[in-house]
Amino acid sequence: MKAYDLVIVGGGPAGLAAAVSARDHGIESILIIERDKELGGILNQCIHNGFGLHTFKEELTGPEYAARFADQVRERQIEYKLNTMVMDISQDKKVTAMNREDGMFEIQAKAIILAMGCRERSRGALNIPGYRPAGIYSAGTAQRLVNMEGYMPGKEVVILGSGDIGLIMARRMTLEGAKVKVVAELMPYSGGLKRNIVQCLNDFDIPLKLSHTVVDIEGKERVEAVTIAEVGPDRKPIPGTEIRYTCDTLLLSCGLLPENELSRSAGVELSPVTSGPIVNDSLETSIDGVFACGNVLHVHDLVDYVSQEATTAGKNAASYIQHGKTKDAKIVEIIPEGGVRYTVPKFVRPTEMEDKLTVRFRVGAVYKNCAIATYYDGTLINKRKRPVMAPGEMEQVILDKSKLAEFPDLSKITVRIEEA
Repeated sequence: MKAYDLVIVGGGPAGLAAAVSARDHGIESILIIERDKELGGILNQCIHNGFGLHTFKEELTGPEYAARFADQVRERQIEYKLNTMVMDISQDKKVTAMNREDGMFEIQAKAIILAMGCRERSRGALNIPGYRPAGIYSAGTAQRLVNMEGYMPGKEVVILGSGDIGLIMARRMTLEGAKVKVVAELMPYSGGLKRNIVQCLNDFDIPLKLSHTVVDIEGKERVEAVTIAEVGPDRKPIPGTEIRYTCDTLLLSCGLLPENELSRSAGVELSPVTSGPIVNDSLETSIDGVFACGNVLHVHDLVDYVSQEATTAGKNAASYIQHGKTKDAKIVEIIPEGGVRYTVPKFVRPTEMEDKLTVRFRVGAVYKNCAIATYYDGTLINKRKRPVMAPGEMEQVILDKSKLAEFPDLSKITVRIEEA
């Protein structure tokens, strides 16, 4: 059985940034395992621009952003295996994987970083009535077909869900000559970034119907028409509000879920809200020496934040490998309240954490003219005004180690939305 100091599961933006960071912090023996035929993950099919403004201070396409990190990995001669699937991770950090050349093999790791990214919600999870004809795709599948394989899924398109991929595909399909008739969104707000709504829908006169869902799909062999209807506060369709669109394609952009089958089978404790691992300030999961970063942890809005988080995970994994298990330090839980759905990390160790710790979260609804308040036990520490907050955009608060040191008996940190 081969042994490595660090095994990284996933060769997307999170895995690559984590590997580069770990090597730069002194770890020589690193293996990245990627199931696809190339490094870069989902970014390879995201050919639109808008990536890298924070990380590289310039606007890049997805493949360009991925290539920068892949080049850094190759420059550092970090080992990676492509077309290789990780089947199992054990509690004692033994990784079982398989590929065509080696068959089934095992690797013993001193530390593991989970960077498997996320996947789309399937149509089965949405329970749409109607037949199951050809012409129904997830938005990510359609994106791969158009941008990488060179196939056109259809000519007349209806999109259900206004996540970022759905919005971007509305623009992409239009540019490729298709007619996008409508984007329907079940919620009363969009799940995507504001800039994507403006650039992908408004600029192309594509209507966005909020509080609407698909209630019927017509067609036996191929989609022929889709009926959408308005939904009430209980998310049930309102009779009499149906609109029928003839189309040959239905794209589903109904949200992303962290890819955590491996984490679950390994025994990592998962958050019921994010479906990702519960981590502390060093991004370590409930299993000693197993770290997580990127979209496997919670779905990010910008890849720059994924890279920042992965850099932290790589550095902390390196420290774990060099110095062994961190000594038992006091743990303080971060409690999300009043509209804050969750926080990453969920636990902090005030004595062990970095001088400044970024805590990221999403809100559960659209809030206007509110503030993000941070409390140490009952003491208000920080209150930052926000003109608007939406579930599609990540928010953050910064915790200061020196400030935490002033509260030696701290039992909890609360982050909540309040009136400004």
